[in-house]
Amino acid sequence: MEIELQRLLDENACEKLISEYCHLVDFGNASAIADLFTSDGSWTGPDVSMIGQEEIRAGFKRREAVARRQSRHLCTNVLIHVNGDEAIGLCYLLNFRHDSSTGIAESPAPSGLPKYVGEYHDLFIRSTEGWRFATRRFDLTFLRD
Repeated sequence: MEIELQRLLDENACEKLISEYCHLVDFGNASAIADLFTSDGSWTGPDVSMIGQEEIRAGFKRREAVARRQSRHLCTNVLIHVNGDEAIGLCYLLNFRHDSSTGIAESPAPSGLPKYVGEYHDLFIRSTEGWRFATRRFDLTFLRD
């Protein structure tokens, strides 16, 4: 029973990182995403690779500067497999976004289909600060014109 409870707590901690990531990018504090990673962590996606917290911070700082964009990252179908101090995760991402022609994000923004759909493949590590992303890879599955 105690082992099962620990597994559930670990899974929940990893899922919480996924949610924090989405909130940080959607509410204007994307550079803080770097703090969710190990010091040597990596984020990769189509044509993007950031290794280490400082590269991740700099990369997401550029996202913060895009004031015209309203976005919501919706992660769903989250699956976490814990094995000791490591965990592997998979979740689907739907990204709704709108870039305003005025240079300032609109709220509410016009909506339609998601801009893109894909999945995150994550490796989590238990650190002295708690669970962190060691690697986060985004694969694009659908892209709206």
